[in-house]
Amino acid sequence: MNKAIIMSEINGILDVYCEGCFLKTQLSKDKGKTQSHKFCITTCTIGEQLQFLGQQMNKITK
Repeated sequence: MNKAIIMSEINGILDVYCEGCFLKTQLSKDKGKTQSHKFCITTCTIGEQLQFLGQQMNKITK
């Protein structure tokens, strides 16, 4: 995989799943952006996919 393909996948995931996410919006209102971001990174399965793709991109650049 090259960087352009990975970035395209990341953008697609963000557009489909993260844009307008109810949980992210509600957590931001209730607990703040930091807690919302923490949820996305540690708990959300979509966040796990994004982390995996980010790791793949880092492997390409090194």
